[in-house]
Amino acid sequence: MEALLTSYGEASSESDSESAPTSSKDSSPLPPPPLSLLNPPNSLGARDYSHGGQASRVRTFPHVEGNYALHVYIPVYIPSEPKKDLANFLKKVARVVPGLSGVDVDVPLDTLCKDDQKLEEIALGRELHISLGRTVPIRRHQIDSVVTMLRQKLQLHTRYWIDFSKWEVFVNDDYTRTFLSLEVISAGLAEIRKQIQAVNEVYKLHNLPEFYKNPRPHISLAWASGDISKSLKNVIQEKRRLSVGGSQRKCNFTCKFNGVECKHDGIKPSVNLSMAASGQ
Repeated sequence: MEALLTSYGEASSESDSESAPTSSKDSSPLPPPPLSLLNPPNSLGARDYSHGGQASRVRTFPHVEGNYALHVYIPVYIPSEPKKDLANFLKKVARVVPGLSGVDVDVPLDTLCKDDQKLEEIALGRELHISLGRTVPIRRHQIDSVVTMLRQKLQLHTRYWIDFSKWEVFVNDDYTRTFLSLEVISAGLAEIRKQIQAVNEVYKLHNLPEFYKNPRPHISLAWASGDISKSLKNVIQEKRRLSVGGSQRKCNFTCKFNGVECKHDGIKPSVNLSMAASGQ
């Protein structure tokens, strides 16, 4: 598991630099799968999920004319109540670990920390994401097929709760970026993993790289260049040490799943792949 912590490539926001190297398959046109594949007999049917594309993410595949970067993710918004506690922790981290920036906005964290309102609004008040697959390059003729199959597999009938209960550190595949993240380890984990599996099935049919074998759903709140995982882990370990005795809350925050989004260079804005039913 330790090895995974230092090589789990999220370039996600957050972490997520979830991108995969382009192979020769990606640069040559691929015929769309037959229509019969749009209704696979073993479709997972009712659960879904993702990791969002953000400005701080770095593609690990080169730009190729005619290719579009695709990202499938679950949008996440932090509720108002836990923002103050999260902001206080980010300020502590920024004092100890230099060079951190807010995810997506790419504003130095120490600058944001000078104004509590800006820190909560800019670093914690925007859309974050849980990636449901790597950011991958697809050809224009694959877009309709990929989006249609994803929508069929990720249609939702019920909502579920997601607990972000563990501070964790992730490093992208080429060790060029480190991310301070909140990981999902309890409520919502089983549902999200099923959604990742569904995305993997669609990617595999289109010769696209699948997600990590042992996915660890999370959102990233800050990032830094290079591998500074040791410094960030030390801060997290100190927080856990001080929390011994029950002072630490059971989870940092909880939110309700509200659907899966899909983004690629050829469409704006994002495409909603699932519509959660009202009610629990």
